[in-house]
Amino acid sequence: MRLVYGLTERKNNKVGHVLVDQWMRRLSTLSFVLLASCAATGHPDNMESQSGDYGYQAQYRDIEVSRADAGFLKAARLNSETCLPYRGGAYGTKISAVTNSLLGEKLSRNDLIEVRIGSDEDLSGTYVISRDGTLKMPFLPPIRAQGRSTSDVERDLKNSLIDKKLYDISPSVSVRIKDVASALVGVSGAVFEPHQVELGGVAGDQLDTGRQEALGASTEARNLSAALRATGGVRPDADLSAIELRRNGRLYKLDLRGVFEGHNMVDVMLLTGDQVFVPSRQCFQDDLMRPSPISPPGVSVFMSNLTQPASSNATSAVGRDVREMPYGSRYLQAIVDLNCVGGPRATSAHRSGLLLSRNPVTNVSIAIERDIEDMLRRADRDDYDPFILPGDALACYDSTLTNVAEVARVLGLIAVGLLINE
Repeated sequence: MRLVYGLTERKNNKVGHVLVDQWMRRLSTLSFVLLASCAATGHPDNMESQSGDYGYQAQYRDIEVSRADAGFLKAARLNSETCLPYRGGAYGTKISAVTNSLLGEKLSRNDLIEVRIGSDEDLSGTYVISRDGTLKMPFLPPIRAQGRSTSDVERDLKNSLIDKKLYDISPSVSVRIKDVASALVGVSGAVFEPHQVELGGVAGDQLDTGRQEALGASTEARNLSAALRATGGVRPDADLSAIELRRNGRLYKLDLRGVFEGHNMVDVMLLTGDQVFVPSRQCFQDDLMRPSPISPPGVSVFMSNLTQPASSNATSAVGRDVREMPYGSRYLQAIVDLNCVGGPRATSAHRSGLLLSRNPVTNVSIAIERDIEDMLRRADRDDYDPFILPGDALACYDSTLTNVAEVARVLGLIAVGLLINE
């Protein structure tokens, strides 16, 4: 009996050693694969950088020098070197007589006006500017109103009353806007979201009865600045010196640079049928990356931070698919908002962030990866700290130590599973 038991025990021990060797070899192979995945995979490839360019802004370019050799900041100068001359000439040019004719209150289709002709109750009343841009009243030919002031319409109305012999002597005439309608305006060029927009007024066929009870009407919602904001705001490459406005077959050029200089800009009221075009200087202008009446109201950024030990974006302080940031924010500010900075230095340092953007001039996507710790420590960080543009995406990668810890956790789970199965 002892002999049989001894042989059986040896056989069991031998089988056990073989099984242990087998799953240990499996774990070793798996460990090598998992640890190899922690190695650096290199920076993302970019089509734009292959030609030696740095993309839409110089801050996108690869870090050229070490932290110890960091020199003077030059990103803004590199950006400006590619700029085309201002189409509008030197800043401070006086407003021309043609441009000045756009200022003031102008009538547009669907505007609600009140017409009073002395004590005449038959012709006096409330009228809507017709779709063809004219004022249509009983017994009178249509009077052109689109793009004109109320005083212009008053003058033509007086003349028409005399011409049609409805009055022998020119009567007292008053034309006043009771309610400003919305205006359909097309905006294209160097804006983030070029498209046709509806500005001001009440949508559809609704009426603002409260405003209509008062004489006179005014709105800022149909201004040029409102149209630019409604299309995402001007891009950093925009030429603000010669914004084009086409109205009734005529071209006007407006200089809006004053909005960034703290001066009043030429903010004209737009009419239905107007076409606005924002030219481009074909360069990134750092000084346009700040809030203004014609800049984007904010920046929507897509973020991903599936970091260890957190198990989801929500527990990593990213509770929404899109985060709102002030216009002019930079990569490092976004990384902080993404919760990628801070925590224990031993496990959280040396993380990296990936910025995904798109060149709005060429429509080529851009991927830029930065070592966060290196960026924080650099004296010339602004030279490589890109501005965040609307629609950008950011992803945060964990540190090497965190990755190794995750590998160890996975190996532990696999080892337990192998022992249970065997």
